[in-house]
Amino acid sequence: MSAFSRVRRALVGAPRSLADTGLFHRISLIPFLAWVGLGADGLSSSSYGPEEAFRTLGPHTYLAVGLAFAMASTVFIISAAYSRIIEEFPHGGGGYVVATKLLGERAGVVSGSALLVDYVLTITVSIAAAGDALFSFAPLAWHVAKLPIEVGFIGFLTVLNLRGVRESVLALSPVFLLFIVTHIVLIGGSVLLRAPGLPQTAGEVRSGFHDGLGLLGAAGLLLLFVHAFSLGGGTYTGIEAVSNGLPIMREPRVQTARRTMLYMSVSLAFTATGLLLCYLLWQLAPVEGKTMNAVLAERVAAGKPLGGTFVLATLISEGALLVVAAQAGFIDGPRVLANMAVDSWLPRRFSALSDRLTTQNGILLMGGAALAALLYTRGDVRAIVVMYSINVFLTFSLSMLGMSISWLRSQHERPHRRRRAALFVVGFVLCAGILAVTISEKFSEGGWVTMAVTGSLVLLCFVVRRHYRDVGGALSKLYAELENLPPEPEVAAGAALAEVDPNCPTAAVLVASYGGLGIHTAVNIFATFPGHFRNIVFLSVGVIDSGAFKGEDAVKSLASDTEATLQRYVDLASRLGVPSTYRFALGTDAVQEAEALCLAVKREFPRTTFFAGKVIFRQERWFQRVLHNETAFAIQKRLQFAGQTMVILPARVT
Repeated sequence: MSAFSRVRRALVGAPRSLADTGLFHRISLIPFLAWVGLGADGLSSSSYGPEEAFRTLGPHTYLAVGLAFAMASTVFIISAAYSRIIEEFPHGGGGYVVATKLLGERAGVVSGSALLVDYVLTITVSIAAAGDALFSFAPLAWHVAKLPIEVGFIGFLTVLNLRGVRESVLALSPVFLLFIVTHIVLIGGSVLLRAPGLPQTAGEVRSGFHDGLGLLGAAGLLLLFVHAFSLGGGTYTGIEAVSNGLPIMREPRVQTARRTMLYMSVSLAFTATGLLLCYLLWQLAPVEGKTMNAVLAERVAAGKPLGGTFVLATLISEGALLVVAAQAGFIDGPRVLANMAVDSWLPRRFSALSDRLTTQNGILLMGGAALAALLYTRGDVRAIVVMYSINVFLTFSLSMLGMSISWLRSQHERPHRRRRAALFVVGFVLCAGILAVTISEKFSEGGWVTMAVTGSLVLLCFVVRRHYRDVGGALSKLYAELENLPPEPEVAAGAALAEVDPNCPTAAVLVASYGGLGIHTAVNIFATFPGHFRNIVFLSVGVIDSGAFKGEDAVKSLASDTEATLQRYVDLASRLGVPSTYRFALGTDAVQEAEALCLAVKREFPRTTFFAGKVIFRQERWFQRVLHNETAFAIQKRLQFAGQTMVILPARVT
């Protein structure tokens, strides 16, 4: 192994064996671990969502009582809606799949693009908020180190996720539990200490509401309430993470996901509303350089035994949980990216898995994009939350709209039709309302940035899709021309073909799917080298990507599909009157597996020459190398180094 390979092995871990029948069981998540890995995103939003809503109230803090009720209700409504989505879309995909299936491909790509930007900003806002929490007890002079430390957090999580989802979640679960314990104590202690003054607080809320009516009027109070409720929309972010992460859930997936959703909704509703009411009970006001949670913890613990230790533990757990919450971006972001890549909206290489069965390319992209967003905003949580919330509620709104239309148009015999339709309609009204207010209020404060980025990503997706369709159309035309080849006379008459002779000159053809490129390559071998080859061996590597690896039977299913494809090529060779057979391998790295497969075939057929097809363009451009892999050239280079001959036959695309 090279020095780089040894370092990578130490950081990322050894490759996983696809022959391990219990592999999926070991890398999937039980409800508790899913709650840690995915629920932390929702739970951590209580660190900045309620604070933003409370700040927006200004002097009218008495509205926090109604705001807390509305906040808890919204959490449960959105969670209930996504639990129903999990039931109807048990293979995952979240907002992208829901919008695509129910509203069409265009709505799907908008939802998917919004989700991708959302998950990048999930990482960014979580890390930035973690920095704020951790530096709340530090002197202002130390704050110059906050941004570099946040950059380090993103790098750490990127490497950790390259090892695997389960490993990263297990490593961070103690932090999650510490947050739960400290915040139960913080909220419970805050209420108990203020219990004697509850009647007085209730009186102040009533008198404040009465004074507010006289000052602002009913319409003014309602507008202020809706404004604060909408700008506190960051509280609800992360709820959709469970439906997007279904592929990594332990079987039975739907039950695991629904239990995870229950854990997340209850914990988020308790924490967010509890903190909001505690701000009111303790009559808190913002303090420069500190989060309101830090101010609350200091006030509650003042003069208590081990009070300083409790404040430190609370703030460290909050900051650490926010780091854990960034996991949702690294877990779900690459999966959405992979789903869109499988559907040809984005470069297909993003659907590939590493030898650790992680979406490595997607993880690296999410980490890099999150780092860029962090540096652009200088870690300003309030600016990031605005950008973040717009994309979250765009996806929420499209999902709720699609489900509303589906249930309203469904047959009357469908169980719970009216109840489900009402749930999604209410969810759509809430989400669309929050989206509209956030855009109108915060467009000039960063909202335009996220809208421009998301719009540009949507445009890029359509350009990529058009390119793949153009290339696919050209290859389909090639396929149509070659598929109608007349059979050899002796084959048509029923004459038996000779058996494959390992001692005769053999052409070994690397193929992927059955189509124009593979057929073109096989046929042109005999046109280019007439009368030389007596056998043909078709080789294929079944690549375990994110589209294929969705359960314990994924490897068997892929092997069956790969064999079926190769059998079609054997049938083609029979029509050409050439003895043929096939060999295949399974893996995550097509080049590495193909090299091993070719060398094994060389030992079995000593007089073998290897062939592969490659799509070429009249004018090669940089983006074509991104959109189309260079697998054929990479395999050729390895085989040539091993002393073997490999010929690449071009398939011209205009």
